[in-house]
Amino acid sequence: MQTRLRRYHHGDLRAALLSRAEETLREKGPAALSLRELARDLDVSHAAPSRHFKDKQALLDALALVGFERLVATLAASQESAGESFADQFGALARAYVDFATTNAELLDLMFSIKHDPAASEALREASQGMAGLVGKLITEGQRRGEVREGPLETIGIPLFSTLRGFVSLAVSSTLPADTLDAGLENVIAHTLRGCAPDHPTPR
Repeated sequence: MQTRLRRYHHGDLRAALLSRAEETLREKGPAALSLRELARDLDVSHAAPSRHFKDKQALLDALALVGFERLVATLAASQESAGESFADQFGALARAYVDFATTNAELLDLMFSIKHDPAASEALREASQGMAGLVGKLITEGQRRGEVREGPLETIGIPLFSTLRGFVSLAVSSTLPADTLDAGLENVIAHTLRGCAPDHPTPR
């Protein structure tokens, strides 16, 4: 009996492969990803995925790229409803980032591991800089308004990002109890804002 293959319109199979790959990544980790298994899951020939991804690494690269694009879109959207102050904008960005990270822990881990690969594509490298671009703009505008201390962008941005990444690492590893995450994040935001605040001269 001939196996009946599911038919896809042009372009649909690539999206379906990425969607199913992300589900597998979340459920079983990257080691479980296989183009042949994805083809079986989607009821297509085992050769069909090769029309879109030459190998597993190409699939992982594409997953990472989609992840960065989604992350940047999420962070940009968080700014649309935020207030105009640096505190409001950074708070909204931090909450959106932590929410994305805890919801997509496996994908985020893949994203940051692949972006440092020397073989990473130019598109992936550019996409991975999207968050840095948003944070850089936020800091620059905060400095212009006198809400953020003066100094080179990296001296403010690197500690800020490192603090958020550190909190995310604790959150996704279950080091922090789930019922303390919201309060913990608010403390991190407050601590970071104090570190970014302008240096005021001590009154005589």
